[in-house]
Amino acid sequence: MTPPALEDRLQALRVVRDLGEGRIPDPLLTELDSLLARADERRALSPWHTVVGLFGATGSGKSSLVNALVGSEVARANVRRPTTSAPLAVVWDPSGAAALLDWLDVRDRRTGLPPIDARADRLVLLDLPDIDSVEASHRAIAERLAAQVDALVWVVDPQKYADAVLHTDFIRRHARHGAVTIIVLNQVDLLPAAEVPLVVASLTEILKADGMPRPRVLTTSTVTGEGVDALRTAIGELAGSQAAAAARLEADVAEMVGRIPSPRTDGPRAAEHVSSASERRLGAELATAAGAETVANAVAASYRKRSGQATGWPLVSWILRFRADPLARLGLRPPKRDRDRTPELHRTSMPAMNAGAQARVSLAVRSYADAAAEPFTERWRAAIRVAGSDAMEVLPSELDMAIARTRLPVRGSWWWVPFGVLQWASILLALGGVLWLLGIALLPRVGLRAPEVPVVEGWPLTTLLILGGVLLGIVLGLAAAGIGALAGAARRRRARAAIRREVAAVARDRVIEPIAAEVARADGLEAALRAARA
Repeated sequence: MTPPALEDRLQALRVVRDLGEGRIPDPLLTELDSLLARADERRALSPWHTVVGLFGATGSGKSSLVNALVGSEVARANVRRPTTSAPLAVVWDPSGAAALLDWLDVRDRRTGLPPIDARADRLVLLDLPDIDSVEASHRAIAERLAAQVDALVWVVDPQKYADAVLHTDFIRRHARHGAVTIIVLNQVDLLPAAEVPLVVASLTEILKADGMPRPRVLTTSTVTGEGVDALRTAIGELAGSQAAAAARLEADVAEMVGRIPSPRTDGPRAAEHVSSASERRLGAELATAAGAETVANAVAASYRKRSGQATGWPLVSWILRFRADPLARLGLRPPKRDRDRTPELHRTSMPAMNAGAQARVSLAVRSYADAAAEPFTERWRAAIRVAGSDAMEVLPSELDMAIARTRLPVRGSWWWVPFGVLQWASILLALGGVLWLLGIALLPRVGLRAPEVPVVEGWPLTTLLILGGVLLGIVLGLAAAGIGALAGAARRRRARAAIRREVAAVARDRVIEPIAAEVARADGLEAALRAARA
């Protein structure tokens, strides 16, 4: 069974794999896929069997050592040339290990009796082709099985124990697997007894330089039998614990996680978020580039025009009807019959963004993306910038639709009605005075007696009616113009705020959320890496 801690780390590594798509270098992603597949396959097979592979260069005596461990000639041995062209398996539970050997693709199988150690009754011992073979296929087999076996036994000889191929291409790549690794200095019978400790010390230093902090080095000789029992005991401990497979996968995970770069330049830390001030600044810049001020001014001008028509002196206010409505010119004023309901959404008649406005939008988005990307490595910064640049393709049209979608304050005001009534009353008052004067002038000509004109404080009532009507109209017009200017300014502010809300929604949908998703993806991968390292 898989230990819970290992299962958690593998699950974290799967999260890393999913979130790292397109962010982790492709060769590393391929290795990660291979590791996860290998882990799944190995855990699906017998957890009671332990596969121990013997690896080494030509002439190191691997096959002879296998024979010495087993106690019979199961492997061909030759010190002058490689004799192992295909992996050989020695098993002590053939039926139980069959599926495992099929997965390892090992066809040559021998049965060993008795076990090399009392605890190794379910051991699978592999004799591998030479890692420095002139046959490329032999080395490929050794590389493949070095990634699959549960425990590794590196067999070296006194002449080539420092061989660069062995250390650089094999041992160094598996340096994190110290818990399931045994280093065997074989053929020590070729050395004077006094030199054996010196060679072991030299080998140990090389292994530490490879990245193996506490290497386990055993010395053996198949000629004298020295150290063979100690090696049997060491292999028996690995097989008896039935933990080598899990320990191998733990080391594989640790090695892989150590090679996956963190998304952050400053290492693991809590996720940061772009400040709300930056979001407001982005929205304000986009609103300005979209023409929010132009529309807000048009709302105020439209209100003043319609206010003048409704409250101005009727004898001259009709002229305003011939002036085009500023909102209508922008395609933002719905027909009268639709004014109290939401109009059908359509593009505005505003001019397309000029180069300056487009540059303003581009700078605002890029600045926001750069602020969000600042804590991350260049590969993740590029992904965040791409999320921002993708928004640039749709922002001009989205901003125009945001303005078209904005519910602008275009309805009239309640005070227009009383002012309009009073203006018509002033007209009727003045007209009454004029008609009275006309009656006084014309009635005597048709033989009728003209009525007397009352005098108020020395002023004829007819004159007072005319002057009062005219003055009332002027005063009402001036008062209405002043109120209209103040109300128009308030409408400008309301329109500007409404447009900014709609533009902020576009900025959130097209810029902020895609960038936040990339940031969350990077933070999620960082958290998964920490869990996989645990």
